[in-house]
Amino acid sequence: MADTLAAPPRTPRALAAGPLTALRRAAARVDAKTPADRDRALDGLRALALLAVPVGHWMLGGFTRSPDGALHNASPLSTLGFFAPLSWVLQMLGVFFLVGGHSSVRSLERARAKGVTYGGWLRARAVRLLRPVLGVAAVWAALIPLLPALGVPEDTVRTGATLVVQPLWYIGVYLGLTALTPLCVAAGRRLGGWSAGLLVASVAAVDLLRYGPWAGSVPSWVALLNILPGWLFGYQLGVLWAQGRLGRPAARVLLLGGGALFAALLLVFHYPASMVGVPGAERTNSHPPSLLVLALAAFQCGAAVLLRERLGRLLTGRPLLWLPVVVVNLSAMTIFCWHQSAMLAVAVPGAAALGAVPGLSTAPDSLGWVLARLALLPLFGAVLVAVGWFTRRFDGPWTAFSRGGKAVAGAAAALFAAYALGVV
Repeated sequence: MADTLAAPPRTPRALAAGPLTALRRAAARVDAKTPADRDRALDGLRALALLAVPVGHWMLGGFTRSPDGALHNASPLSTLGFFAPLSWVLQMLGVFFLVGGHSSVRSLERARAKGVTYGGWLRARAVRLLRPVLGVAAVWAALIPLLPALGVPEDTVRTGATLVVQPLWYIGVYLGLTALTPLCVAAGRRLGGWSAGLLVASVAAVDLLRYGPWAGSVPSWVALLNILPGWLFGYQLGVLWAQGRLGRPAARVLLLGGGALFAALLLVFHYPASMVGVPGAERTNSHPPSLLVLALAAFQCGAAVLLRERLGRLLTGRPLLWLPVVVVNLSAMTIFCWHQSAMLAVAVPGAAALGAVPGLSTAPDSLGWVLARLALLPLFGAVLVAVGWFTRRFDGPWTAFSRGGKAVAGAAAALFAAYALGVV
């Protein structure tokens, strides 16, 4: 009788049906709760730009392992020339700032409609951006003395601190651009597209000084003049987009003009092909941004504007596509702040236990390394999800921390900043 009443064995398809059904139900609930006027295309573009950050750092960076077991930063771009075009795809800061500028204009408009002052609006956005940064900095301030005590080489700790700082400075840039939103709005209203064009002209003039025949007599600090206009360009395009001044005709000009300028700078003026820094290279495009960065941003932003309606339709009525977009946007600061720590959480113990691991602690100088690193990406992603599960508490209000705990976290973050300045 017991055998007769026993449940039949579940097939693999039946076992998978349960989680898949739960996922579909969750996706349907999220889709149903999304306001009808939500601009899903902007969220989709933001998600793409955000995901490009960890994938770019994981694929365009690597490690070498010294005889004492320490890990040192290395890049496949130093030896694998075909990686340079990959940096064109994964460097999506133009789109990131485009969406940021558009969102900031809308956010400021909503705040003013509610009677919130500019100072109150900026303070709220600054707190939302800086809380996760303070969190990761405080954790690393504790790790710096702890890891050597656990046997991790000092050089590995310095390597880790360098990697963690790499994405954090973009948050400072983004916060500075956010503070300029009212000025960007006024410039867009008065100058229209010229408000972005003048930024391109400014960067071109500085590049002419940096790389022209008289470059040897120009002081190195002149390059720093490109930091503000270089990163403000994409943000200003986003402001113009929110104002209705960046339509499809202008987007086509950005797409074609940016592409043509990009090709000319590479082929005629011999700009470095990589969009990120390459160890040992004399010139870099991104620190500070060169005209090539703006050309790529123009191309990407033009494409984004042209694809907006199509992307919006794609994400409407498809809950399983919309769900990951929502998750990525809600986890934006966690992804930004902790993805390098997730890679280190795999690399440091992996190298210590196994030594030279292809794609992890071997030199990034072969196609074998590329294939091995691609195989490791899901592991990095899984560790990032696990790390984010615990660190997401830094993103929201720190209600679980006392006033003294917040002060300790702030002091620890300051100590990490001082350490990082010495290392980086």
